Amino acid sequence: MNFIPNLDPMDYLSPDPAVKKKFINDLGGTFSNIGFACVKNHFTPEEEIKKFYGSVESFFKLPVETKVKYEVPELGGQRGYTSFGREHAKGSDAPDLKEFWQIGQEVEGDYVSNEHYPANVQVSEIHDFNRQSMALYRGFEKSGSILLKAIASYLGLADHYFEPFIKNGNSILRAIHYPPILHEPKNSIRAEAHEDINLITLLVGASAEGLEVKTADGSWLKVNAPENHFVVNVGDMLQRLTNNRLKSTTHRVVNPPRDKWHTSRFSMPFFLHPVSEMDLTCLPSCINDTHPSAYQPITAGDYLTERLLEIGLIKK
Repeated sequence: MNFIPNLDPMDYLSPDPAVKKKFINDLGGTFSNIGFACVKNHFTPEEEIKKFYGSVESFFKLPVETKVKYEVPELGGQRGYTSFGREHAKGSDAPDLKEFWQIGQEVEGDYVSNEHYPANVQVSEIHDFNRQSMALYRGFEKSGSILLKAIASYLGLADHYFEPFIKNGNSILRAIHYPPILHEPKNSIRAEAHEDINLITLLVGASAEGLEVKTADGSWLKVNAPENHFVVNVGDMLQRLTNNRLKSTTHRVVNPPRDKWHTSRFSMPFFLHPVSEMDLTCLPSCINDTHPSAYQPITAGDYLTERLLEIGLIKK
């Protein structure tokens, strides 16, 4: 099944058990096979998404000396601005052709974890930038929660299994700018082949084509989501937890055709992370004689640190 299905999370909320079960099986099936799906009827108004894309474009048009005021290297790219060429894929020395902005969790309610989240960096030049970004963050959290409930059901777990781990979790909303290509690239493409670190990723409204997924036979499949859809994919944390039952699939962002090198590309992934204390030890239900545990126990926090070192965002 080398195609990306279109699914409707509202089916999971249907009062009809057959409709709900079909959504669970369809989502679990595609996550077990190719690791990607397109979903509609999310909980973020399209108008809000378009407004924030406009604000993001305005931010990246600011002078470099203005943008770098918002770069905080000691935070490992987890908050604020990260300048062009700082991040690279695991195992690659070639920097990705992008710059990006990140916001993270702002704790709500009584928080019992020992985890400390840095304050989000506040932009002063772009009107309403900070409110817009957090409104989208909360909408993506809600969408991700629904999808993880369906995944828990698919795995035979209680549907609320992930809730205590993702409430006040270490999720990240990233706004990415891939600038125009001004000269022949040496080794880099806009984003080298990689897998995501987190539980699931929700990608909304990329401004141009370029996303490709590596299939089981080693070929590359273009992912072009219909209008008003998210692209959702499995991350490495969920793959580890399920002992490879759900697939964290390699993907990349390729350069456009030469006649479009003068254009920018913008995208906005939401990386849904759990709290750092979550144990990523493989679920017992995903281990058997045919599929022994493929991974050593590790917490989500330790795994995130390990991966941020590998991709160059933090240094030893």
